[in-house]
Amino acid sequence: MEAIRPVGRTLLRDRACEAIRDAIVAGDIEPGAVVRDADLAERLGLSRAPVREAFSRLVDEGLLESKPQSYTRVTPVVAADVRDAAAVVGAMHELVTRVAVPRLMAADVEVMRAANASFAVAVEAGEVDLALRSDDELHDVLVRVSGNRAAAATIARYTPLIRRLERRRFGEGGTCRSAGLHERLIEACAAGEVDTAVHVTAEIWRTLADLADFD
Repeated sequence: MEAIRPVGRTLLRDRACEAIRDAIVAGDIEPGAVVRDADLAERLGLSRAPVREAFSRLVDEGLLESKPQSYTRVTPVVAADVRDAAAVVGAMHELVTRVAVPRLMAADVEVMRAANASFAVAVEAGEVDLALRSDDELHDVLVRVSGNRAAAATIARYTPLIRRLERRRFGEGGTCRSAGLHERLIEACAAGEVDTAVHVTAEIWRTLADLADFD
């Protein structure tokens, strides 16, 4: 019998990266906080190597900044960075929407409707985690159906920069995004109206870019 293979190093790095990224986006590790590989490795039950590799990826994503032989710390929430990220992510969502709408099945639209219902309830209740998770579920339908892996990777890379600001605005009494805009998007998708769906998608991401006007 072939021996069971140990968990690969890449998988451990991914696990560390996801956990640290989630903590930064959630604000559990605040902007400006210094992070140490030994401390986080102990908390995650991992060795230091995958945590250091995760740090490198998160520096590339803009969530950490590092000075060799000195420190690694969480980056501040910078308006220009959020606007740039929103522009890129928005463009990718417009792209996947244009491709996905003609391919959507009725079941896909129902998933979007359910996600938006959950989103609206979460916003009303002030449940930021559920609101953002539901928002992801709605838009991920279009990303998945489009089949564009490059767009999906770009969205995954830059969305955390935006999420940090959305969380902060939500905590200040904002509504993250509009369930009404989502409803317009869903109706356009259900009707197969590609141009309308793309237009509403652009409007959704413009509202996010507007959130970055805090300098």
